[in-house]
Amino acid sequence: MGRLSGELGGARPPASFAELDAGELVRLAEALKAERARQAEGLNQAAEEALGLVPALARGAVRKVLFR
Repeated sequence: MGRLSGELGGARPPASFAELDAGELVRLAEALKAERARQAEGLNQAAEEALGLVPALARGAVRKVLFR
């Protein structure tokens, strides 16, 4: 349950998760981690595409502000 709590940002998993065996909890934690990585990649890609709308001379400054 500890690993799953970590993937949930420290939040306590629902009580019903106590019924899952250790392998199921590991698979669930791994699935959450993979989904977060996929979402982060999608957000990064969208941000890079949006930078294409910024005039070329301003892109460096805008990138620094957005991606400190």
